[in-house]
Amino acid sequence: MFGIYLKRELGRRKKAALVIALGLALGIALVITVNSVSAGMTQAQDKVLQSLYGLGTDMTVTKARTAPTANSSGGPRFEFDAKGEDDDDTEQSSDRVSTQGGQALKAALVTQVADQKGVAAAVGALTLNVTKVDGSFTQGKAQSSTSGSSGNGGQGGPGGGSGGGSTAAPQVQGGGASFDVNSYSVAGVDVTNQDLGPLASSKISSGVTFTSAQANAKVAVVSKSYAKENSYKVGSTLTISSTKYKIIGIATPDSSDSTTDVYLPLKQAQTLADAANQVTTIYVKATDSQQIDTVKATIQKNISGTTVTTSADLAETVSGSLSTASNLATSVGKWLSIAVLVAAFLVAALLTSSAVSRRVREFGTLKALGWPSRRVTRQVVGESMVNGLLGGALGIGLGLAAAYTVTAISPKLTAELGNTGGGGGGGMGGGPGGGGPGQQSASNTMEIALSAPVSVTTIALAVGLAVAGGLIAGAMGGWRASRMRPADALRSVS
Repeated sequence: MFGIYLKRELGRRKKAALVIALGLALGIALVITVNSVSAGMTQAQDKVLQSLYGLGTDMTVTKARTAPTANSSGGPRFEFDAKGEDDDDTEQSSDRVSTQGGQALKAALVTQVADQKGVAAAVGALTLNVTKVDGSFTQGKAQSSTSGSSGNGGQGGPGGGSGGGSTAAPQVQGGGASFDVNSYSVAGVDVTNQDLGPLASSKISSGVTFTSAQANAKVAVVSKSYAKENSYKVGSTLTISSTKYKIIGIATPDSSDSTTDVYLPLKQAQTLADAANQVTTIYVKATDSQQIDTVKATIQKNISGTTVTTSADLAETVSGSLSTASNLATSVGKWLSIAVLVAAFLVAALLTSSAVSRRVREFGTLKALGWPSRRVTRQVVGESMVNGLLGGALGIGLGLAAAYTVTAISPKLTAELGNTGGGGGGGMGGGPGGGGPGQQSASNTMEIALSAPVSVTTIALAVGLAVAGGLIAGAMGGWRASRMRPADALRSVS
């Protein structure tokens, strides 16, 4: 009886049911669109932050570099061997290795950080910048010239003599120098735990990665772009400061903005930089991603003088259209969707209540035939639930269409990565790899394509909103219908 009556009444009031369903559908569609776009913004920001952090890294620990003293020079210095005078062309090559990403930390701090409450794992890394200068000197030739005097045999000066010519001082002609300067970044990797650290954000596309037995081996992994630029392949030899390293793998970074060119075992990197038992960055993985701020505060309290940078800190340095759009989606978009949804619920409730008011004779007659108030209320709530579910289906369809449209168009957003101030990298900061994690230049701009993924959680939220809308509208209409009496039906007869 309930189903038959429900079907008949909804069939008689198709327009009213459709208006209520459309009102709910628009509110639900807007909620789905805003949630999916917000999820796309989060994914876009994650892509930006992956260029600064390795996957699975929650925070990094660094120490700001101290200001140079008045007597020290932070500029590069190269020294070349002097050759014999018989060498016309002298080939010269020199590498300058300097640490980047902040002041060096004692390797013992890695264990100290790992022992802090809330820390699941901690790994040290050493970021280096190598500036290679090679070229040749060409020795000039000293040439002398003789100048003669013509005329009427003038006096030869003191001492008499009729000088017929004089020899000028020799002059150096030709010679010079031609040098190429190449700068690239090197990261020292803890080979015993590669799930954290610089190499964690790359995949080995050719060859193999380091093994635990290669903690001090002369082997290297190079990035795909650096290998292509220098025609390196697996098995090639890379020379840094006269030390030869065998390339065992080619790494493809997950982010196109990765700045590391060469990866070495940590001990080898420390040897190159003359930084035994030192690191520049400590990568930290928290036991609970919801307690990152607490872990950060703990590390800063117990290990003084260090700078702890989290993904939230890095996100604050992201500016450009990505940041603006993210703020709009997070604040304005969500508040707008809530406002529209509340309005849709109120409209559905008012329309349902108004429809009940026009059915006075119907409900009064049903009560006169013996229907109790709860049965009348159940009938109105049932009709409203059907309208709500219909609105939910329409809303999900509209929301999915809007999300698909955003993904298909894929609007381009720019993200500018600011300096987090985590290490104040000095030295050759302007070259490739001039900064470690969190040390990108403010002029570093990335372009991200926006998508709008719709999750199962979002769909479940839409269904819940549809049910809630139906219940709210049905509750108001049912309350009004339950208060009607059989006499109201007689009173409405003209």
